Amino acid sequence: MNYYKANHAYYCGVDLHARTMYLCIVDGDGKNVLHKNIKTKPELFLAELAPYRESLVVGVECMFCWYWLADLCEEEGISFVLGHALYMKAISGAKSKHDKRAAERIAMLLRSGMFPQAYVYPKSYRATRDLLRRSMHLMQKRSELLSPIKNTKHQYNLPDFEKRISYKRNRLALDTYFADLDPSMQLSMQMNVRLIDTYDDLLRETELHLTHHAKACEPQAYYLLRSIPGVGEILALVMLYEIESIERFAKVGNFLSYSRLVRAQKESAGKRTGYAGSKIGNRYLKWAFSEASVLFLNQSSEALTYKQSLEQKYGKPRALSMIAQRLGRTVYGMLKHNHAFDLNRFLPA
Repeated sequence: MNYYKANHAYYCGVDLHARTMYLCIVDGDGKNVLHKNIKTKPELFLAELAPYRESLVVGVECMFCWYWLADLCEEEGISFVLGHALYMKAISGAKSKHDKRAAERIAMLLRSGMFPQAYVYPKSYRATRDLLRRSMHLMQKRSELLSPIKNTKHQYNLPDFEKRISYKRNRLALDTYFADLDPSMQLSMQMNVRLIDTYDDLLRETELHLTHHAKACEPQAYYLLRSIPGVGEILALVMLYEIESIERFAKVGNFLSYSRLVRAQKESAGKRTGYAGSKIGNRYLKWAFSEASVLFLNQSSEALTYKQSLEQKYGKPRALSMIAQRLGRTVYGMLKHNHAFDLNRFLPA
C-alpha cells in the first residue's frame, strides 16, 4: 500500500456524496481553517478553495461519484489524491461517524502522511473500461437466462439438446422442443429466448466497439495479450483495460497482489493466524486470469503436464491457482519488456 507523503501548506478532506460534499481544510499545524457543507457544484467547490489554492491537496475516499471531482482538480491544476476505502480504517472503524468528522479525518490523514492511496484511473480510458465492465455484467445476465431453459429440460425429463443452445442458430428449434408442455411454460421459454437474443445483439455491438477501440489505442499490448494460448478478444480486453499501464506496478509482486493472485498472510509473534485482504485488489483481473488459466491448459499439452505434476504435490485447487499466478507473472513480463508469449519462459526449467 502506498501512502501520500507530500508536504503542502493546506490539506483538504472531502466527504463526498451524490448531492452534497463536506469540506474540511487544515493547515500544516493541524489547525482547522474551514468546515463547510456545500452542494456538489464545481463553482461552489472552487470558490471555497480559492484562498488556499497556492499549496493545497484534495483528498477524497474512493466511492462511486469521484470521477467529476478528479477531473475538475486536474483541469484546475489542484493536487488530488484518491483514498483506498478498505484501508481507511480511521474513518470506517471510528466509534462515531458523520460527515464533519469524516472530512476532518481525511484531512488529518493527508497531513500525517498516512493517507492510503488508490489509483486514479485516467480519464481517457475510464469510459471504455466502464463499458467493458457493463458488457461483462450483461454477459452474466445472459448466462442466467440459459439456466432456466436447461433446468426445464430436466424437470420434464426431456431428451438432451442436439446442439449447444448458447448459440443463436441452435435455439431456433426450441419452440418445437417444448411444444408438448403447458402453454404457460412455453411462453416462459419463449420469453427467455427473446431476452437472450436481445442480449446477444447488444453484446455483439459492444464487443465490436471495444475491439476497434483497443486496436486503435493500444494495439501492441492488445496483440501481446492475444498471443497467450486460449486468450480471446474478451479476456484480452479485460486484462488490457484493468491493467491500463504496467508501469504503475513497481514489482511483479505488486501486480500479483493487485490481481488477487497471491494471499496476504497474517502473522503475530512468529505465528501465522491466517490470511487477509481477500477483497482488496481487482476482482475483474482475478476473474480474467482464472478463466485464462483454464483455457490455456486446454490449448497447451505441455502446460497440462506441468499442472498434473503440481497436482501430485499440492492438490488440484492449489495447482490451478499456481498456474493462474504463473500466468500473471508472465503477463507482467510480456507487457514490461514488450515481448509475445513464450511457452519456454512460462514453464519452469
